[in-house]
Amino acid sequence: MESRTRLLLRQLPSVDELLQEPSIRVMVQTLPRWAVVDAIREVLERRRRTIATGQSESAPEDPLSRTALIIETQQIALRLHRPALRRLINATGVVIHTNLGRAPLAEVAVERIVEVARGYSNLEYDIERGDRGSRQAHVERLLCRLTEAEAALAVNNNAAAVLLAINTLAEGKDVIVSRGELVEIGDSFRIPDIMRRAGGILREVGTTNRTYLRDYEDAIGTTSAMLLKVHTSNFRIQGFASQVPIAELVSLGEKAGLPVVEDVGSGALIDLSQIGLSREPMPSESIRVGADLVTFSGDKLLGGPQAGLIVGKRLLVEKLRRNPLARAVRIDKLTLAALEATLRLYLDEGQAFSRIPVLRALAMPLQEIEQRARLLRDRIVALASGHLEVSVVEGTSEVGGGALPLEAIPTRLVAVQAAHLTAPVLEGRLHRTDPPVMVRIKGDRIILDPRTVQEDELDTLANLVASVATCS
Repeated sequence: MESRTRLLLRQLPSVDELLQEPSIRVMVQTLPRWAVVDAIREVLERRRRTIATGQSESAPEDPLSRTALIIETQQIALRLHRPALRRLINATGVVIHTNLGRAPLAEVAVERIVEVARGYSNLEYDIERGDRGSRQAHVERLLCRLTEAEAALAVNNNAAAVLLAINTLAEGKDVIVSRGELVEIGDSFRIPDIMRRAGGILREVGTTNRTYLRDYEDAIGTTSAMLLKVHTSNFRIQGFASQVPIAELVSLGEKAGLPVVEDVGSGALIDLSQIGLSREPMPSESIRVGADLVTFSGDKLLGGPQAGLIVGKRLLVEKLRRNPLARAVRIDKLTLAALEATLRLYLDEGQAFSRIPVLRALAMPLQEIEQRARLLRDRIVALASGHLEVSVVEGTSEVGGGALPLEAIPTRLVAVQAAHLTAPVLEGRLHRTDPPVMVRIKGDRIILDPRTVQEDELDTLANLVASVATCS
């Protein structure tokens, strides 16, 4: 007698059979055929695994149910048809959220990307001279003006900037760095690992919490090639701690004939203490005291696209520019378009604060956030028809992106609780909306922070929260 498993497997419909189902034939008219066919294959493969492992006996639904097969096919086909990289609503209150794309771009930067992407451009062509030009020319003058450096170079991210500097100036030689600055940045990338890949030889000095100038002095020898200082963007050592200021390292570097390179991390071009935040090191400050090269990110506190920016002495920047590795890490035309537009906004500090989303969010007055929170609360209450308990509560936002890790920015939050749904279930439903919504959970409530919600997203957010809470 044929086993039940084999019988069920034989009764599964084929791909062609399901394609003839009336509802799937309608689906093919609205969705690409490839997406529907791939979805059917995925559904059938899932059913085969369920039957083969014996899970069908305890499954809540009939594994051969045509209705269930069709519903699942539609869900998967819709997912396959959607772009993998999508816009979402960030209601977490983390302004520079690494997992959510870090800095949203200013409108003028988006416009420049579209303009440059739609046609040809003078990426590497000097129109005035009628000859080949450099892609770096589009941002170098701006970077020099904003940081007071002699020369500048843009690459694809800050890790690449550090790698290029070490490979150019210290391949096969010692790079002297404080043990307390051997940071790990996002996705498990560590400064020592980058140094090794760049060909530099790590020479640690000092201890985790205290490093003195004499530690650097004692480490300098015939194989030394660079003094490296790394800003600990994503952590702080407090209490019994000491690090050597960049100005003192510069003096030592001049006496020893060694270049001093500083990675300042998040790329603050404006003193953030004027809006009540802690100071972050600014490239211009390091350049002023004589640092030979300074590297920083374009997509964190600077508020632009992902980029690694190198500013400093012309002779050293030119050495980096001529390194064959520079081509492997070079910046592309769309990033250059967005970066140039963002840097131009910094020529007027008021424009930077009003038009760069990261700076606007960080500087947003508490009164404005409270108004947004109350407006969002009222809209959700009006749409949810009593299904939700919604309130405005005090809380804090985060800078994110590894910047200012100890900074807790006062904010107002919208707390949402559903009587019939747990907070994780409500959060999961919001992840599957279009667009998806990212939130925080506190206790049995989901938390929405208006600081990171764009103004034109408030109505959409209210509709999505109410809809997922009221659907069965």
